[in-house]
Amino acid sequence: MPLPARPLADGLELAVVVTPRAGRTVATAVETDALGQAWLHLRLAAPPVDGAANGALLRFLADALDVAPSACRLVAGASGRRKRVRISGDPARLAGRLESFLREAGR
Repeated sequence: MPLPARPLADGLELAVVVTPRAGRTVATAVETDALGQAWLHLRLAAPPVDGAANGALLRFLADALDVAPSACRLVAGASGRRKRVRISGDPARLAGRLESFLREAGR
């Protein structure tokens, strides 16, 4: 399964599709689009109001990847469902944490 992330010199850039106002916050799938890009699908309990869903997304990813919330930054898609999140840290360690998280989530 391809990872929904690409390594950077100082971290990872994660491709995410979110569904806000879900019953709970959970990873649901990793899917590949027609261009071959893998996307992590997440359901977020927070509503898409005043940045609440974006904040919940960044906190969820920080917790899942065991990094400080300040290490996660939204770089694209602030008002859309498809987003790109940059996560600062060691790229190899982050990729390993992402793989572990996806395995534990059954995705």
